[in-house]
Amino acid sequence: MKTLIRTVVAGAALATAISACTSAPGGTTPVKQRLQVRLVSYNGCDDMLAGLREHAASNVGQWGFGGPVPMYMTRQKSMEATNDAAPEHSTTNTHEAGVDEPDLVKTDGNRIITVAGGTLRIIDTATRKITGSVKLTKADEPAYAPADLLVSGERALVMYRGGDIMYKGFAPVGETRYLLVDLSGEPKVLGTIKPQGTYVDARMVGSTVRLVTRSQPDITFPEPKQNASEAEMKKANADAVRRAPLDAWLPKIQITDAAGTVTKKTVDCARVSHPADYTGTSLLTVHTIDLAQGLTEAGTDPISLAADGDTVYGTGQSLYVTSNPRWWWPVPMVAVEDTPQAPATEPDPTEPSPSAKVTLSPEPTPTAPPEETEVHRFDIGKPGPPSYVASGKVPGRLLNQYSLSEYEGNLRVATTLNSEAQKTSTSSVYVLKADTLDKVGEVGGLGEGERIYSVRFIGPVGYCVTFKQVDPLYTLDLRDPAAPKVTGELKITGYSAYLHPGADGRLIGIGQEASEKGRTLGTQISLFDVSDPANPKRLSQMFQKNSGSEAEWDPHAFLYWPKTGLSVIPLNTYEQNKEEIGAVVLKIDDTAVTKLGMIKHPVQRPKDGAYQPSIQRAMVIGDSIWTVSTDGVQVNDANTLAEQAYIPLH
Repeated sequence: MKTLIRTVVAGAALATAISACTSAPGGTTPVKQRLQVRLVSYNGCDDMLAGLREHAASNVGQWGFGGPVPMYMTRQKSMEATNDAAPEHSTTNTHEAGVDEPDLVKTDGNRIITVAGGTLRIIDTATRKITGSVKLTKADEPAYAPADLLVSGERALVMYRGGDIMYKGFAPVGETRYLLVDLSGEPKVLGTIKPQGTYVDARMVGSTVRLVTRSQPDITFPEPKQNASEAEMKKANADAVRRAPLDAWLPKIQITDAAGTVTKKTVDCARVSHPADYTGTSLLTVHTIDLAQGLTEAGTDPISLAADGDTVYGTGQSLYVTSNPRWWWPVPMVAVEDTPQAPATEPDPTEPSPSAKVTLSPEPTPTAPPEETEVHRFDIGKPGPPSYVASGKVPGRLLNQYSLSEYEGNLRVATTLNSEAQKTSTSSVYVLKADTLDKVGEVGGLGEGERIYSVRFIGPVGYCVTFKQVDPLYTLDLRDPAAPKVTGELKITGYSAYLHPGADGRLIGIGQEASEKGRTLGTQISLFDVSDPANPKRLSQMFQKNSGSEAEWDPHAFLYWPKTGLSVIPLNTYEQNKEEIGAVVLKIDDTAVTKLGMIKHPVQRPKDGAYQPSIQRAMVIGDSIWTVSTDGVQVNDANTLAEQAYIPLH
């Protein structure tokens, strides 16, 4: 095969692993760290195949590749700028200003675009009527398949998650595909991309979308021989990996245009790179689509990285994909023969009673690999496909994308590291130089014996919540990247699962109240005074017993309208004989959190019984609050909360 000349690579050669010993405040034991892993190119397709085979073979188990189950440019006018006459309105709650994130609903003030039940609908906010719709799912696909949505001008990109890899604890449904929809008249599908693998996440800057897909190699493993040992099964699988062709790894893409013409392509091995250390069990593929230009040949030519990834964070110039690729392994089960014994209880009459039976029994768990989070950075500051910049590692595991923050040329990363025996834990914040991902500084010793429940970086300041029985809210001074430090600590019961900037010197927390022993009691919304970093205080709290909110784990469900202090949060309360499902409306000012009331959608009465729809999202448009559930969209007066309209979505 021909030798490749790489043009888009950050590292020119294998990087050396940099080890450093650092100690956390309070004299804790130094932790040895390997913090830098450069991206390097393959020397050719033969080199790529050899590398993938060898790394994948060393990481294959007796049952094959164990899928991880994680626990949680062309400048164009954005959707918000399509009409200067649009009423004042809120937008999707995103991590970084100017970087849009996929969600189930979008608005530009004049219209609402949402995908529910496999259908995209456009609602006119003036008439409060559906003005257009298009069916996106096929007859053989479940209508409840979840979809994400990004909108720029008159184009929408709808992302359906599917594939063969579990994502955030949810099994995939149907095929992974990205649909480009024209919204200018009656909505219509302009084209579809079907990538191999699972949609991970996406970010949009201007009208340019970067989509991250993850795929596993397409390798058929042999059926285990009867009575084969674990070592024999692993060897047979490793042999199958070493025989697999390069095509088994290279991601496949199918593109269908508006006329129905299908184009199939494979990522060229010249467009695949890898870190110095990788598993070979999955590839990350980054697609670039400019919604203003459509599915052009250049725009659908992706790049791939031989790495694992499950968390995406983006700024206007950078796209980060992170993972902890080896933290989860399936517990191997082996067949063993049980010798009959006298039953301790009466036998189950439905259970056969042979003289002996074969059951599945877990083998001893192998030694857990070190907890490390890989960080991969791509430069997205120019039109076209992104370019690789660097890769690195930090000890511990991320909570979510809010554990990452790029600021003034540095990346801040917050992780929790468990001991080898899983009996103790500690959390730290690392500062990495963004262009190399070399470590600049760190501060550790946060929440000894606890784990991170929420993180928020706001400019040169950081806030971190850890929890086990009580909730320490730490304030961090990050002005000196080489010497970050803890400046204050507040201990209260419960925890905040999401932190949001409020008015000047204020921080809003959404989470759970808890007993002094750490038992969760119900949703709480807290207002913190962080104007004095050395002395953070809680000014006010709203607590709803026996309740939970989607905003605790999905920030897109949280609405805060700074102009008036209005906040709307989905809230489901379950008492022994009472169930209240809707959204709580709050007023959050400089001093207090005040409950104004509840918004509920009409009870639905299908043939199998009545139910109250759960509200998923809320928006402010003009003087009204718009709330969205899977069954409908409701409009309420923002001042009185009186219902103004209800628009069914079925």
